[in-house]
Amino acid sequence: MNQKIYEDYAKLAVEIGINLKEGQDVVISASTRIADFVKEIVKACYANKARSVSVDWMCEEIDKLKWMNEEEEVLSKVETWQEEKAKFRAEKLPCLIYVDDADPDAYNGIDLKKFAAVRKARYSVLKKYRDMEDNNNQWVIIAVPSKNWAKKVFPDLEDEEAVSKLWEAIIKTMRLDQKDPLKAWEDHIKDLQDKSNKLNEMNLDYLRYTSANGTDLTLKLLANHYGISARETNLKGNDFTANMPTEEVFTMPKRDGVDGVVVSTKPLSLHGQLVEDFKVTFKEGKCVEVTARKGQDVLENMLDMDESSRHLGEVALVPYNSPINQTGLLFSNTLFDENACCHLAFGAAFKNNIQGYENMSEEDFEKVGFNDSINHVDFMIGSADLDIIGVDHEGKEYQIFKNGVWAI
Repeated sequence: MNQKIYEDYAKLAVEIGINLKEGQDVVISASTRIADFVKEIVKACYANKARSVSVDWMCEEIDKLKWMNEEEEVLSKVETWQEEKAKFRAEKLPCLIYVDDADPDAYNGIDLKKFAAVRKARYSVLKKYRDMEDNNNQWVIIAVPSKNWAKKVFPDLEDEEAVSKLWEAIIKTMRLDQKDPLKAWEDHIKDLQDKSNKLNEMNLDYLRYTSANGTDLTLKLLANHYGISARETNLKGNDFTANMPTEEVFTMPKRDGVDGVVVSTKPLSLHGQLVEDFKVTFKEGKCVEVTARKGQDVLENMLDMDESSRHLGEVALVPYNSPINQTGLLFSNTLFDENACCHLAFGAAFKNNIQGYENMSEEDFEKVGFNDSINHVDFMIGSADLDIIGVDHEGKEYQIFKNGVWAI
């Protein structure tokens, strides 16, 4: 990849993504495969007056060896140094940049029951630090191609050509092909904000989804829900753009207010395995049945990790003609695939999707039915004929989506 793309991409991550302020610290999480690109991010951080920049290096191959060889008890234990690291980060609140080049099949073959048990054990210890960070730091996730990821997207191409093709798709969807990528992103953020403002003004009570594929779903929204798009503001008053790319406006469903059937329109990649052609049935907010042509056991294993995983934490509106969907690719990467079309998410909700969340206690969140979970798993439901009707508290109807795209 040419140097200018690296530099422009790094600049987007630092200036639009984390929106780095002078004197802030930055922690970058990335795989050992992409050190050259990470170096450009480090340069961009210092150019924007970062106080300190550090890198947490990752290696999927080593991680998998641990999963395959270490006992559940060993993997489940949060060592003192690991907890101290989490505590330090939660108190220091550095800006966080996650660079994803993951192989979608990296963890094929691991014991999913063992995986679930380890996650639950570690989550019980580390959750308090996650809560301390929640809505207080600035963070972004971006992605660059790796050979194995590219071969998953383009299985019939040689390695080098596959990586080149995936770079082309990322450059397009990240607006790096524009004359001024920074301005292109500012314009895009403004457009999404206009959409979320309109939805917030409607103060909708529920959404009704219908599609010829069998989707027929009524989804009540939480009272005092608040729609958010690309740019968020944390409790420190700093703006950031968490997902790049992003095409969504998202808000919070009512935990016990989802009824009907929804049909997936893209495969879901979970822990290195694909779940394909699945249908989900909800009753009073709870997923009571799933059927899938492939990977049903993988999906059910995730849903059984905790009780809240069977409830929805997010509803996201994404037009079917989004730049990501226009590539015609299945990226097998949630960052991209969730921004191809409308999606829902099993599990954890986002506190900032509630108006006035900054003044709420943990008891307040429990009272309103905030869905807290170990999981947050997005699955795609958008289609070319998807209609979404919004109904406000007086019964007035609004056409939100028509034939898969925005109607407002």
